Amino acid sequence: MAEQLDAPASELSTRVWTIPNVLSMLRLAGVPLFLYWVLVSEQDGRAILLLMAAGASDYFDGLIARKYGQFTRLGALLDPLADRLYILATLLALVYRDGLPLWWALTLIGRDAVLSCFLPVLRRAGHGPLPVHFLGKAATFNLLYAFPMLLAALPGNDGLLATVFRPMGWAFATWGSVLYLWAGVLYVLQVRQVLRDDRTADSTPT
Repeated sequence: MAEQLDAPASELSTRVWTIPNVLSMLRLAGVPLFLYWVLVSEQDGRAILLLMAAGASDYFDGLIARKYGQFTRLGALLDPLADRLYILATLLALVYRDGLPLWWALTLIGRDAVLSCFLPVLRRAGHGPLPVHFLGKAATFNLLYAFPMLLAALPGNDGLLATVFRPMGWAFATWGSVLYLWAGVLYVLQVRQVLRDDRTADSTPT
């Protein structure tokens, strides 16, 4: 969940072929396959397993990066990108398969769209993307945990797994969505504080 952004920018390596980066690349490569399985062939079991594997690799690439100091500039981009794409892909799939209200998906997608508008502002001020807040990581974890259960409990699925996963999936999705939106608010406040600190530093006599 974007652990690679925890390292200061000055400590990020320019290496490409690290284990965390390879895991992130594999996660990204799985996005179109996930969409094909859930939207075209409707092989929900395979799609759910792929989504679970993506969530596991998201955890392990951060664990490996921390343990072996493999924080890289590429990883700082790939890791959150993979998270966002899986969230977007799963939201589209759930809406298409009537497993999630359209307004719910648009709210979460709109949050990311709004935050993306701050990247050019930060870039003009000489900053890269800000470190991911712990709350944002917790939100992403909850959503990625909820999505496989919601897929297993799509309308028309009345088996034991669907019966068990439906309330659990909605609980994690609700809590994750609230955290996701609140983390977005905190990110905006972080951007505001960074820009304010820049203005203060520029106005301070040397």
